[in-house]
Amino acid sequence: MKKVLVLGCTGSIGTSTLNIIRNESEKFSVCGLSANTKKESLDFLKDEFNCPVTLTSTDGIEGIEKLLDETKPDIVVNGIAGSSGLLPSKLVLERGLKLALANKETVVMAWSLIKSLAEKKNASIIPVDSEHSAIFNLVKMAKKENIDKIVLTASGGPFRTYTSEQLENVSLKDALNHPTWKMGQKITVDSATLANKGLEVIEAVRLFDVAPENVQVVIHPQSLIHSLVRTKDGMLYAQISDPDMKHPILSALNWPEIQENHLKPFELFDSTMTFFRPRTKDFPMLEYGFEAAKKTGAYSVAYNAANEIAVQAFVDSKIEFTAISRIVRAVLDKNWSATPSSFEDIFEADKQARSYACEII
Repeated sequence: MKKVLVLGCTGSIGTSTLNIIRNESEKFSVCGLSANTKKESLDFLKDEFNCPVTLTSTDGIEGIEKLLDETKPDIVVNGIAGSSGLLPSKLVLERGLKLALANKETVVMAWSLIKSLAEKKNASIIPVDSEHSAIFNLVKMAKKENIDKIVLTASGGPFRTYTSEQLENVSLKDALNHPTWKMGQKITVDSATLANKGLEVIEAVRLFDVAPENVQVVIHPQSLIHSLVRTKDGMLYAQISDPDMKHPILSALNWPEIQENHLKPFELFDSTMTFFRPRTKDFPMLEYGFEAAKKTGAYSVAYNAANEIAVQAFVDSKIEFTAISRIVRAVLDKNWSATPSSFEDIFEADKQARSYACEII
């Protein structure tokens, strides 16, 4: 039986992970849990799963170190949202543990350091984003040397068909009304701006060691195809399932094996799949993601940090929806050419980008 430690257990990834463990208790057990501030929910889950060790964010990084050392998990699911998920990823890998990674910022902000650490400690990183989980498995099946292009799918969010004029007047409630996925507030807004896809472009370039020119984004409103690879002979291979994060989480928990599970298999009957080109003029955050992926230095750190600040300002009704991309553009126009050589350098660049974004707001 695999011992699973769940970081961010009350978020969307954590909730889906625990749902899997409830249904597959003969294969997985919960050895540790962390949550941000939901102490009452954490206590309930601790009792339900008979979990010996839990913590909240008030326990700090030292608490996560203690959690890892006391629980000795077989795999850690990092479902912590935002840049605060980076250091927990580092701590997991320092201990040579298997990391099921749903935290984009770990890759976007610090991939070279994270990759080096994983290699040094012989630790595995299994992506849990639905798109990168799909690519991870497709590359394994088709072989890296045969891949010509990675194709990321995007739902297009709630504003896929909105005109430029309509985008000027959308509300937070509108932005949180995602058509196919139920996610946390920040990632849902990111899906509406296509910043989420911009972050995923950076992730794909880093995780799979491909040039940005070999990554393509296609709008696929039904969210049934989670990503594709095109091989050198021109053929496309896709991973298809219902839009449910339990699929990529379970894939990570079972890795490197493919096992039968309790999830309902996808049926092709009566399914419709459509595809469109992304409208980068009206949703420039995707284009900025490609730009950050192409550049060295701390541009991807700045992209992520500025976006986090801008999204929070939109949530707090300080700016309108379309101002998010303008703020990020202004921050990216600063000089981020210095390459961070340590985690301290990364957090310093992150702090500077946030400061710039706050000044603009």
